[in-house]
Amino acid sequence: MPTYHIEMMEGRTVEQKKKLVAEITRVSVEILGGSPESVDILITDIPRHNWATGGVLWSEPRPAG
Repeated sequence: MPTYHIEMMEGRTVEQKKKLVAEITRVSVEILGGSPESVDILITDIPRHNWATGGVLWSEPRPAG
């Protein structure tokens, strides 16, 4: 069964992460078969100062667009 690696900006609550992994697990079992115990999910929280889009760190003000 699959191992999912999820990288996202920090700030989500534990409750949000619990819902996310429950749904990813449910859909994986529904589509791929197997058991929930065989689905691994690794979540990495990235600090906003370590993530940039368009050459701007997310910890900095975003330019008007």
